[in-house]
Amino acid sequence: MVDKPPAPAPSGAYPRLGTRGAVYLGLPRDSWRDAYHRLLTMPLWAFLATMAAGYVAVNALFAGLYLLDPQGVANARPGNFADAFFFSAQTLASVGYGAMWPRSLFVNAVVTAETFVGLFNLGLATGLLFARISRPTARIMFSRQAVVTLMDGVPTLMFRAANRRRNIVVEAEVSVTLIHDVRTLEGDVLRRFVELPVVRPRSPLFFLTWQVMHVIDENSPLYGDTRESLLARNAEVLVVMKGLDETFVSTIHARASYAPDEIVWGRRLADIFTSAPDGRRAIDFRRFHDIV
Repeated sequence: MVDKPPAPAPSGAYPRLGTRGAVYLGLPRDSWRDAYHRLLTMPLWAFLATMAAGYVAVNALFAGLYLLDPQGVANARPGNFADAFFFSAQTLASVGYGAMWPRSLFVNAVVTAETFVGLFNLGLATGLLFARISRPTARIMFSRQAVVTLMDGVPTLMFRAANRRRNIVVEAEVSVTLIHDVRTLEGDVLRRFVELPVVRPRSPLFFLTWQVMHVIDENSPLYGDTRESLLARNAEVLVVMKGLDETFVSTIHARASYAPDEIVWGRRLADIFTSAPDGRRAIDFRRFHDIV
């Protein structure tokens, strides 16, 4: 949902939030209990491959059962797996070409069981596909880099976001959080989350671009920081944006994060507002990620 791909974490560092770079030790895997979640979150190609593999496996299973009765399927060659497999596929899909049909009690019982399984298989596949397609998603684009530049003479952390769908996100909100290591008096290292207040945390209508700014004054958690000090603290700036999509009438969210190497000091974001040939105001997204 985020168009700013996270950079890989260096060896020994904390994984970027929202990525799968963490290593889990001793955590049991609930593969079967989380099968629905896995099918919804895996890439589309993996989802289609999984469903295809399941379809082939079910047909192969019933084909093996049909082979137990060599004379049970009319016009099928005895012991021929291909004939049994294609008869299973026709039964599972309720096609029934008429070239092969069951003619024994055992095969009729297997056909009945396969038809029952086929009803569930079709319902499951339809439900999963609909859930993947109908799930509201955000198309929020974040600038690849953030900058720290002067605004009204005060250093300010800036980055920008844009809605790529060109529709309206109502009551959009953004929160920015500094995540960094702190060492306690006892010598323990803790991961701390500190809010970075922004100049405009809410926008009633978000449909063009949004330049998010945090003023680095004496009250800012970033006051006095440099790229080197942020690196030493394993710091990361986390951005979470949410709002009501006017098309879906559902809450959507997007997230991004900026590592110290992705925060440029002493430069500013390029101006992307220009004029179209007919005089109308235009936004040049070709310069969306540029800094000057």
